[in-house]
Order: sequence, then C-alpha cells, then structure tokens
Amino acid sequence: MDFTQYAVPYSIAPDFQKKVAYFSMEFAIHQPLKIYSGGLGFLSGSHLRSAYELRQNLIGVGILWKYGYYDQARNADQTLQVQWNEKIYNFLEDTGIKFQIDIHNHPVWVKVWYLNPETFQSAPLFLLSTDLPENDYVSQTISHKLYDANVATKVAQFILLGVGGAKLIDLLNFNPDFYHLNEAHAASSIFYLYKKYGSKEEVRKRLVFTTHTPEEAGNEKHDIFLCEKMGYFCGLPMVEVRSLTGLTDDLFNHSLVALRFAKLANGVSQLHGEVSRKMWGVYEGICKITSITNAQNWHYWADKQLYHYMLNDNEAAFDDRKNYLKKRAFEIVADQTGKIFKPEIFTIVWARRFAGYKRADLITRDEERFAALLANKKYPVQIIWAGKSYPMDYPSITDFDKLVNLSKEHSNMAVCIGYELTLSKRLKQSSDLWLNNPRVPREASGTSGITAAMNGAVNFSTYDGWICEFINHGNNGFLIPPAEYEKMSVHEQDEYDLTKLYEILENQILPLYYENQRVWKQIIKNGMNDVRYQFESNRMAKEYYEILYI
Repeated sequence: MDFTQYAVPYSIAPDFQKKVAYFSMEFAIHQPLKIYSGGLGFLSGSHLRSAYELRQNLIGVGILWKYGYYDQARNADQTLQVQWNEKIYNFLEDTGIKFQIDIHNHPVWVKVWYLNPETFQSAPLFLLSTDLPENDYVSQTISHKLYDANVATKVAQFILLGVGGAKLIDLLNFNPDFYHLNEAHAASSIFYLYKKYGSKEEVRKRLVFTTHTPEEAGNEKHDIFLCEKMGYFCGLPMVEVRSLTGLTDDLFNHSLVALRFAKLANGVSQLHGEVSRKMWGVYEGICKITSITNAQNWHYWADKQLYHYMLNDNEAAFDDRKNYLKKRAFEIVADQTGKIFKPEIFTIVWARRFAGYKRADLITRDEERFAALLANKKYPVQIIWAGKSYPMDYPSITDFDKLVNLSKEHSNMAVCIGYELTLSKRLKQSSDLWLNNPRVPREASGTSGITAAMNGAVNFSTYDGWICEFINHGNNGFLIPPAEYEKMSVHEQDEYDLTKLYEILENQILPLYYENQRVWKQIIKNGMNDVRYQFESNRMAKEYYEILYI
C-alpha cells in the first residue's frame, strides 16, 4: 500500500465524510495486540471497531508498546508479579515510513507500523515506535512500556504520540478536518499544529478533546520547565507558551491546555459532563464541554447465541447457553487457582482495573459478614476477582495480594490474573452479578458493566458513570442508592455503601435468584435489551460525528 496519499481503504458512508485523526495512548482492539491497560483502551478499541462498521472516515494514531502494559503473573505465594515480556506481531504491516522528531534537544527516529482494517475489523490504525537500532537505548525505551513510571520518559511518550502523530498525519497527506485527542496524552500536538497553522484560532478550528478524568487532581500535570527541556513545545519560547496557554505557575496541566485550544470537548457520561463543566468552569478560556456517553461494540463483545435464544423466547436453550458459558469460564478459574466452581451457584464477579477509588475489596471489609456470605448454605455464592493494577501502584497491588491471601481461606473465592480482553469476556459470561462499587463520583464512565450485560450478567453498582443513565433498580439491575456523599468523609461513604451493598445483596438479589428464577431471568433480559442500542458503540461513534465533529 502507498501511504504517501493515504485514504481510508474502504468506501466512506455519506454521513461520515469528514476526516478525523483519532489520537489515543492505548487501543484495546483484540487480545493479540497488547497495547492497552484498561478502560481508556477498551473505549478506543470499540470506537475503532464501530468506525469500521459504520464506514467512517477516521484513522487511529497510537504507540506500539514493545512490552505492552505488562504481563500479570504470580509470585511463588500466588501474589501479583509484574513481568515485562517483548511482544512480536506478524500481523502489523511495515509502512516503510521513518522520520525524526526532537526530544530533549536530540533527534529521535520514529518508525510507523500499520494495522490493516481487515485484520481485526477496525478503522485503520497507525502505531509509532522508537525501538530502532538508529536510536540510542534511552530513546528506544520511549515506546517500551505503556505509562512508564519515569517522569521524563512519560513526557517523551506524550511528545511521541502528539508531535510524532501530528507529523505522521502530514507525511500521510491525510489532511484531517479534525484532530481528536482521546484524553490529553497527545496535547503536545497542539504546539506542532500551532507552528503549522500560525495561530491559536486555526488550531481551534481543527481540535476536539475527550476528557476521561472526573477529578482535577487526577489529570496529568508536569513541571513546565521539564516539558520545555524535553521539547514538548516544539521550540516555542516559554513566554509565548505562557501567553498561548494562560498558564502562570510552574505546572503544565495537559487537560487544561487541551480545553483552552479545543473547539469542543466532551465528558464520557452525562454525569461526567456535569462534573467536568463544574470542575473546569473555574478556569478562563476553556471550550464548551458536552457529553457523549461511552459505549462498547456489540459485535465484538456480545454472546450472539444468548441474544438469539432471548429473542426467540427459547427459555431452555437460553438457560443451557448461560450454563455452558459459566462452565467454560470456570475452566480458566480452575486452571489458574485449582478451584472448581459450579455453574448452578450464584456467581459474583468484580473484574476491572485495580485502582483505589474502585474499591475492589469493599465487600470483604466487613469480615464477619463476608465470611457469613461465603458460608451461606441456603443461598450459596462464589466470587471471582480479576484486574490489573498499575505496576507501580503499590496500594492497589497490596489490595490484590490481600484478596489472593484471603482466597486461600475460602474454596468459593478466587482471584485470577491476566485480565485482558479475552479473560474479560469470559468472566462476564461467567457472571450472574457484575459488581461495580466505585467511590462516587470518581468513575467518569466505567463501561465494564455494559459488556457484562451483553453476556447475560446483571449489574449491581453505585450511582456513578454510565450506570446513572442505565439502571432501573429491580428492573434491569440493582443500585446502591446514592446519598449526600459530598457531606460525608471517605470513611463514612465507604461504610454507607458497604452497608447498603449487603442489605440489597442479602435481602433482594440472592432470594430472587434462588426463589424466583422467572423474574431473575427477566432482569437479565431487560439489561441485555437496554444495552443493545443505547450503550452500543455504533451509537457513540455516530454521536461523535453529530456532536463533536461539527
């Protein structure tokens, strides 16, 4: 393929003619391509799949991480071990494109790989790598580890994605109508585009931004002089950088700058849009922030047979299929942990990225009640955990390890490793109840429950993210009723949520599952129906064209 006059290699639908370059630090498109860590990647992967299905004029720009995020293994005592293993992909095409960008006053070679749309049925994806013999070792490491813990390396990664990605777009002669920054990791592209177009107004015409972080403190900030030293500003003098960005202190706030340069921005749920407008509204010069709720790709995630049997009112086949899905997933659990779970027993799953605010261990904090739950003979349960911690997030690794050690005391509790796309889908298929208990309002969207519902699991959640637009308590899922959290301490909020979690689980959910299967299955089916279109990524990808790319 000739990449010098690049065009999306399939016919474009009439409603999606505008050209979009979509920048993201991670893409979770399919299990073999391990360039993602969690929800941001799951979101961008589904976006690219829907762009392909809808025939949108959109290309993805990312980084080819040599060691991925990391491989989750076990120590001798079954606790979490971080491994860095080189990834080799024969399905990526060598574009033959190599170019240089300046990082830390030093020319760094960038090589470009291409994921053909037909490989995994996704929009075209270009992946940047500095792992070249032409580069010194330090420069090679820029594209080694997703979200490298070294601050200078991370800033270099942001330059690679933003400046390198924008330069690639020029070399492709793609000429996009919009540069879409999925989170602010690629905000360095702003300064490349400013130098290219000559004014902030011209950049603003072409830039849109999706923010994913509902707390101002959680957005990436780095020492502005380090950014200057690393070449983040493409050679612009500091006085001009401050004038353009409106920043007066010594911290460079990537998200704030993106909001000041973008034509339009969006939060990733209705609640997150409200939180973002309130959070960023204290700053001058930001763009309008709307909301486009995250979604997931039905064709990739959903169990089609479950939907077929549901739509044809074949109750026996529906039950048999869910039973089979549970058995198949439990083979993975048995292989990893030596524990054999039974498909007829009520199965709770908590599986997603491990982070403090997601409270993986919440249900275990009342030790007496948790022990009683696992020992309940009338309403037996089995519980599975899985998820990746950031490799340097020692508190969340400690949470993971505590769960592993606790699981040694209970035959019906298991903790799995290797939580990536395939295990994610299998655990959702094994789940009767998909437990989601983030500390409100910390979860911008939190879409794992969407794909759980697509596989016949019932959501049980705190009132946060996409859940606020979905759950009708007792009809398509279960909800911990929100309280006046802003008036509570963190401890009080955790205590309230834990108490309500057990009340609803013990008094409503378990009796319903074991004593009224007809109603329970109707709740499953209501959830499957409600996510099918409202939270399917084709709807989301359309809204990006209708709302953001206008």
